[in-house]
Parts: sequence; C-alpha cells; structure tokens
Amino acid sequence: MQVTEVSNDGLKRDFKVVIEAKEINEKVENRLRELAGRIKIPGFRPGKAPIKLLKQRYGQSVMGEVLERAVTDSSAQALNERGLRPAIQPKIEIDSFEAGKDLEYSMAIELLPEIQPMDFATLELERVKIKVPEEEVTSALERLAASRKESKPLETPRPAASGDVVVIDFKGTVHGEALPGMAGEDHHLELGSNTFIGGFEEQLIGASVGDARTVNVTFPEGYGNEKLSGQPAVFECTIKEIRESVPAELNDELAKSMGAEGLDDLKEKVRERLAQDYEGFSRMRVKRQILDQLSDAHDFEVPEGMVNLEFDAIWHQVEHDREQGRVDPDDAGKDDEDVKAEYRAIAERRVRLGLLLSEVGRLNQIEVTPDEVNRALFMEAQRHPGQEQQVIEYYRSHPEAQAQLRAPLFEDKVIDYIIDLAKVTEREVSPDELREEEEKEAAEAADKPKQTAAKKKPAKKAAAKPKQAKPDDASSDAGGGDDA
Repeated sequence: MQVTEVSNDGLKRDFKVVIEAKEINEKVENRLRELAGRIKIPGFRPGKAPIKLLKQRYGQSVMGEVLERAVTDSSAQALNERGLRPAIQPKIEIDSFEAGKDLEYSMAIELLPEIQPMDFATLELERVKIKVPEEEVTSALERLAASRKESKPLETPRPAASGDVVVIDFKGTVHGEALPGMAGEDHHLELGSNTFIGGFEEQLIGASVGDARTVNVTFPEGYGNEKLSGQPAVFECTIKEIRESVPAELNDELAKSMGAEGLDDLKEKVRERLAQDYEGFSRMRVKRQILDQLSDAHDFEVPEGMVNLEFDAIWHQVEHDREQGRVDPDDAGKDDEDVKAEYRAIAERRVRLGLLLSEVGRLNQIEVTPDEVNRALFMEAQRHPGQEQQVIEYYRSHPEAQAQLRAPLFEDKVIDYIIDLAKVTEREVSPDELREEEEKEAAEAADKPKQTAAKKKPAKKAAAKPKQAKPDDASSDAGGGDDA
C-alpha cells in the first residue's frame, strides 16, 4: 500500500492511496479459498476445486467484497500509522480500478483538534441552595388530593358549571356521517378538563339534567384519525346527570393509598421530592456556569463537518417549529441568512464544548460503565408502561440508540469531575429570590446576540415550579458528549 498526502490545510487532510494489483489478487484468492470449503462444485470434493475455476464462477462477486474491505482496512491503517484521529467518517472516492490493475482512491478527512483544557481549579462557581417553603409542600399536597378527587350527585339541582362532572350520551357525525368512536353512553365528562375536542365542554356549561344540546366543533389539523383531521363535527348530547367534584380529604387513608405510611410520611416524601427538584435545578445552573466559562476560556478550531451536522440538526428543528406555527420571537423580521448565521454560531459553540468535554474525559480516563448504561436503559423503559420489553430490545439492537443514552451519562461524569476541582461557593436563596434572579438574567440575555442569549436564558418559571424547571438545556450546549 502506498499513501501520499496531497493536501494539508488546518484540520483537513487529503490522501492518495494506491493498493497494488498483486495485493488485491492475493486477497481475492485468499477469500475464494475460505469459501471453497462451503461451495459445492460438481466433480470436486469440498475445498478441492481449482482457484481458476472458482475465479471464473465467483470472482466478480468476491472482488466487490474484497475491494470494500481493502478500502476500509487500508484507510484505517493509514490513519493509525500517522496517529490521526478523524472527527467524522472519512470521505472516500475510488479514482480508478480495473481487473489486474492497481486500486487507487482518494481519502479526505477532518481531524479532531489538539485541545489543551484549562486549569479547572481556576473556575469559580456558585451553587444555590433553595429551602423548600412550607406553603409549597402544602400546595403540592393539595394538588395530590385534587388529582384523587371524586364526584357526588348534586344535593340541590342546578345547571352544569365548569368543574362539574356531567354524565352524557352523545352521538357525533362528520358531514352527516357517523364514524367509529364518535358515540358513547353514560360517559362521565369533567367540564373544563379539556378531555374532549376544544370547544366541546364549554358548550355543555349551563345545561340541566334532561337537556339535549347540539355541540359544534372542528377537529384540529393533524388529528390522529385522518378522516377527522380538520373536519367540522356535530355531536347530539343528552345530559343524564350532573355531579360535583369533591377533592379527596388529606388524611392518613389518602396517604396510604399513595404508598406512604401516613399523612406525615407523605408530607415528608413530598418535601424530599421538591428538594430533589430544586437540587436538580441548582445543578443545571452550575452546569451552565461551567459551560459558559469553558466556552470563554477555549478557542480552538473545530471541524467544519461536525459544525455542519450540528447546524443541520438545529435548522431542521427550526423549520419544523415554523411549520407548527412556533417562531422564536428573536427571529421575527430577520432575514433567513442572518438567522442561519446566528444558529451556526450556536452549532459551533456546541461542537467546541462537546469536543472539549470529550477530551477531558479521555485524558482523565472517565468512562461510562455497562451497569450505568443498563440503569439508564431500564429507567427509559419505565417511561413506557406496557412496552418495557420492546424498548429494551430496541436499544440493545441499535448501537446508535445506546450511544444516545451513554452521551449524557458521560457528560455528567465529566461535569462532576470539573466541579470537584473548581472553587464552589454556596448561597441560600428562596424560590422568590431565585425567580427574580432568573427573570433578570433572561431580560439581560434577550438584549444579547442569539449565540450568547441561548446559553444564558433560563426558564422563567423554574423557581416557582421546580418539577418543570428547564433552563436552556446545558447538555444541548455541549453537543457531542463521548460521541464527539
């Protein structure tokens, strides 16, 4: 094999590779000998057919296999011998090949950059500690009780109001045609629950027992049933009973039905859950600080191919959001080319951070164990009740899906490693104080370029509802993880 470097520009390299015809021929003959023992040819015992005959019958098909393997093996060998680490799959083009002649191909690659991580001991981080207010525990318990509410018949007859449960018979039609699933009897419907198609429940408010109501609605575009998608429908409804909702009483019996030993135990479990949610949000803030400081402290060339892939993924999501009517207010009124330039800067930041974290993990031998991946897999499976086994089988049979599970685990372990080395101070704040800080940061970020704002802007409601706290996903800022 002869390898010649024909271009060297930054992270890009171009090579010309020549594999002699003699070597190709030897590989073909060796492969035919491997197959000879399994091929039945009349007049010859297994493995005894002459190579010349095997070449006549199977040479062409074996040649394709040999050439593919020769290119794969020789390209890997060329990179290994030179100590080169490609950022993405090399681009290979066959220049020339004919039977009995040399194989010549071109290989274009982009390399991973040389990265010198900063001294993490110089990082200064602040971790907020959020004390769970008693009123939040009380509110959470009340929501739990409301989720277990029941209904009882009205003591005094009156028209149906929002929050009531009405027992109805209904029959629906689309353009006069009754379709499957559009009729029901003795159906219990809570008004205001948005269980039915938008606009349906509101038209039953004010109805009394025995009333017949005609409800006109339009099924939304993209509805699961194509025959109903975007279509107007008419439902004839009869009100058979009106029941008022009654929240479950907060007592030991309710707590035990939820798996707690009693009300005090349930209250403590709720407090612990809220504390965990706030702790998770606090960690996301620290992670955001780390990524921002790492981004500011490292400026190295990143592979253009990786940036292109990341940008394509971002832009695909932007176009999808636009199709769904969701447009980033920051993009309104801007030329597409300007918007693309901003998102490309975000893509470059993500790739740079991903490569940096990957290098930190490599240099410090940080790895994700099979047990950790399995735990993540089972947690993912539990999110799909009734389909756990299918989910597990899917991930185990798709390496790329397993990589998606492994990447955030790897990134978190690297972040933990950096936190252990950094200077971390702690500050106790209330949820209200934290919310004010988050809103102030969000306002400041809105006045900055998108690539800066995207890494700064937190979720405004994070401090009010820790369960829903989703500041800009710090992990998405480091697109790459251990797959970088």
